[in-house]
Amino acid sequence: MPDEIRTTPARVVEAVAATLHAYGVRHAFGMPGGEVVTLIDGLEKAGIAFHLARHETAAASMAAGASLTTGTPGLLVTTVGPGLANAVNGIADAAQEHVPLVVISGIVDRATRARYTHQVIDHAQLLRPLVKASFEIECESAGPTVARALALALTEPMGPVHLDLSPAVAAMIDPNPRVITPTTVLTPAVGAADPSILILAEHLAKAERPLILAGFEAARADAGPHILRLAEAIGAPVVTTYKGKGLIPESHPLALGGAGLSPLADAIMLDLMRRADLILMIGYDPIEMRLGWLDPVIDSDRILEITNAAPDHAMHHAANRLLANTAAATAALAAAVEPRQSWPDGEHLSARDRVAATFATRSDWGPHVIIDLLNEAAGADGLVTVDSGAHRILLSQKWIAERPLSLLQSAGFCTMAAALPLAIGAKVADPERRVFAVMGDGGLEMGIGELATLRDNGHPVTVVVFQDQSLALIALKQSSAGLAFAGVSLGETDFATIAMGFGGHGVRVETADDLRRELAAADGRANFTLISCKFDADAYENAF
Repeated sequence: MPDEIRTTPARVVEAVAATLHAYGVRHAFGMPGGEVVTLIDGLEKAGIAFHLARHETAAASMAAGASLTTGTPGLLVTTVGPGLANAVNGIADAAQEHVPLVVISGIVDRATRARYTHQVIDHAQLLRPLVKASFEIECESAGPTVARALALALTEPMGPVHLDLSPAVAAMIDPNPRVITPTTVLTPAVGAADPSILILAEHLAKAERPLILAGFEAARADAGPHILRLAEAIGAPVVTTYKGKGLIPESHPLALGGAGLSPLADAIMLDLMRRADLILMIGYDPIEMRLGWLDPVIDSDRILEITNAAPDHAMHHAANRLLANTAAATAALAAAVEPRQSWPDGEHLSARDRVAATFATRSDWGPHVIIDLLNEAAGADGLVTVDSGAHRILLSQKWIAERPLSLLQSAGFCTMAAALPLAIGAKVADPERRVFAVMGDGGLEMGIGELATLRDNGHPVTVVVFQDQSLALIALKQSSAGLAFAGVSLGETDFATIAMGFGGHGVRVETADDLRRELAAADGRANFTLISCKFDADAYENAF
């Protein structure tokens, strides 16, 4: 495609599509409209498959799922006006989740834009708080404009960018067809003898109770093996954010799991952090955390930080911050430290035991058992997405992740109905991997139309529904505030029958044996399976 565009007249849309393809984009998600039919045609011809979603916010989450799975930019296509407006939630989610999402929206042709008002809004103004930049693609500079947007999206901290493209410009013959390929960024090597690494190593050498707090940036940089080597060398327990789960295998004695959602877990972990005499933050973004994590320790001299980009928050202050690739810097630091023992009183092991006891399964059926069986079915290689709600808090805490980025969720924005589209995007991008979408009944009802997307893509995703007929997390908050329940009760939906109506296999289960059997059977089906797990919302009482 790039050679063809350079040697023969081609439409502007070919330069747009070929540049996206050069940056690794292979899938686009969205809802078509008259203003983007030429764009979709160009994408398909360039080898970028367009996947029809049922709502633009869900399409944005699908693009995010594909991006997280492949490490390449996500692509969302919307039509003019209401199409783009529908996507705002998904674009906001991408902004807070640091997803390099490219949003291309159709726009009314320039010749009539000043006079015509039907569906016309200022796209750039609408998205200004959410995107890193917004550009309109013009005939004379299509390829370079798209490349500029992609470079911005991929620059740390990553995030969404927006492009407007009118149908007339998309169909024009490009007078100067160019395909811009990604720049290879050469960065200085960070070694064990680097002065900045030696400063961090010196601080670590003095610490008797060091603790590592790691996050999503480290997971995306594949820093996990280096974090594990460093943690073992200095005996430091590792706490992660929820998007950082699995950075080190959570079956490891030094892994304390995710923090920031559960008050019960946070009480244990924050107490351990206050006992630590040094906290090393690696790729940690506190956007996932709650107010309790404001200044987890007051003394900033106890905090060291390794991150790709200077933070824009005031959640904590580090006395020493190294701006570098988290994987390379952590590898260098692991090579620079002297192996030794720490935590002489074993408080970190006690904290790990307390967390495990707090979330131990306590009955023959209910959310704890469902999570145990899901964890067993997914194994180390499965990919699980989870929706917002009480089930997410419990699952994120109980889940034992052996690999990073194997549990995907909306952690910064916590938007509802994200699990199913995240799972669809991940499965589209990696069809050989087994994928599970875990949802509450409220979240599924909010985005149930995406079961049709799942059907049309033909991928055997397993959807597990925690059906407690309640917005359980909000009900718990009302109860803790001494308030009466209001607006949190849900009627009983027959999800199994609905799943069959959408062309999948649907079943309701109320015992552990039935769930175990259905999870195993789902693995052999060619289409999707929805398993509705019914239990009483009271099972969440004092659960997290």
